[in-house]
Amino acid sequence: MASNFDFLKSTDRKLFTMIGTAEQLYRDEYFDQCIVQTRKFAESICKKILGPRKGESKTFDDMLATLCDISTGSEQEKEVIEDLYFIKREGNKSAHTSEQRMPASTALECLQRAFEVSINYAFAKTPSKTKLLKLEFDTELLITGEKTKKTLKQKYLEAKSKYYDDDNITEMVSTKTRSRKKNINLTGTLIFCLIIIIYILCLIWG
Repeated sequence: MASNFDFLKSTDRKLFTMIGTAEQLYRDEYFDQCIVQTRKFAESICKKILGPRKGESKTFDDMLATLCDISTGSEQEKEVIEDLYFIKREGNKSAHTSEQRMPASTALECLQRAFEVSINYAFAKTPSKTKLLKLEFDTELLITGEKTKKTLKQKYLEAKSKYYDDDNITEMVSTKTRSRKKNINLTGTLIFCLIIIIYILCLIWG
């Protein structure tokens, strides 16, 4: 089954397996579990990013604090740290909140942010693979687990075609017909009233 994170296979098979499990949980609509699994992935990739600089950092919070300390302040690093903080926060919520299920939109955003972190991690490992920077998260691939060869133009034309299907066309014609009939009835009423007024004036003026 295809994955948005296929590029991780050659970089870190273990990380790929972890996030692949999160994707499958999303497909099966286990959104809380998906978020928790994505958090585990984020913690693992954060440890990998730090490498020997991890030092005495033991918890995810410790590692994120260390990551902030050694950051050069670049926009790229800021985005990675922000994404990791988001995934950690939502993962903690999902793990400790039993009364209310987390929405699918949150699970999706966690996966999307994990994707961006993964791109940066893989590119840092192999800077020669510039194609990594052109990859985009595919929601359709996440849901179906299958890659599509359709272009953006083809997807647009299909969506447009579905909108203008027979039912929609029938409804549009029906609406126009009703509007036309309404206008005809209104015109007939006005003419009738005008005739009555002329008749009354003729009687008055003899």
